[in-house]
Amino acid sequence: MSSKPTDSSGISFTALYTGAVWHRYGLSDDCLATRQGRWLYHLMTPFESASQLAIGGNIRTFLLQRHLIIDELIDQAITSRGITQVLEIACGMSPRGIRLRQRHPGIHMVEADLPDMAGRKALRLLAADRLGSNHQVTPIDILADHGEHQLEHVLDRVFDNRKPVIVVTEGLTSYFSLDVITTFWQRLAAALAQRPGSVYLTESYYRPRPPLLNGSLNALGKLLGAATRSQVSFHFQTDDEARRHFLDCGFHSAVVHDPRDWYDRLAIPESRGEPMVRVIESGVSGHGSS
Repeated sequence: MSSKPTDSSGISFTALYTGAVWHRYGLSDDCLATRQGRWLYHLMTPFESASQLAIGGNIRTFLLQRHLIIDELIDQAITSRGITQVLEIACGMSPRGIRLRQRHPGIHMVEADLPDMAGRKALRLLAADRLGSNHQVTPIDILADHGEHQLEHVLDRVFDNRKPVIVVTEGLTSYFSLDVITTFWQRLAAALAQRPGSVYLTESYYRPRPPLLNGSLNALGKLLGAATRSQVSFHFQTDDEARRHFLDCGFHSAVVHDPRDWYDRLAIPESRGEPMVRVIESGVSGHGSS
């Protein structure tokens, strides 16, 4: 398989599974529940149960950890920094846009995904009367280097570019090799630098140190990569490695959030031992911690 996929359309089915997880745990809206997602949820339940017993965590644990921590960091950026523009890339069936608009009616929320998924999401939100001038869905392709779906073009088109923006990619970056996703991060850092005070939030899954677990995870990654026609990658092994990489991409600050630091602050599931997921908060123009 090429290290640079020609598109990322195969990823969409995983959005249905994560959407079903959000709905099952009371985080989503009925308008985003899909029959395919419910089927995938039940199909995955035996694997998830076995994983929980074997390693003290499973995909659902990590999904909930990352999702709720990202939500909290978005809330902090809105309330403490006054950012009023939010772009969620690879939105899939994420309920984040609905929940953010309920908590912060004054924000401008834009959800973005590949054209097919963006169209499906827009139809569901329109049917539920959720869209309007301050809540939109638009197509994007993070690999595009020209045209209307290009990252830079979307940012210019949908936002007031005199103001900062919060950009979120959840459940996206691990489907690309480090080389490919690094190019996206570099372009994003450059685009956000033109909007001082902007914040980027994403997650990363770490390569586990125990050889048996690492081998099992790599096998799972290859299986998922085949199913999604992508190159599933686990990019980093330590917090410092991740932090330095984002700084090298052009962000001015980078904070790596370990779910264990949030157990006493958020109602998130706990892993037995070290969680495999981290949330990375990067900023430009001196905003955010370093």
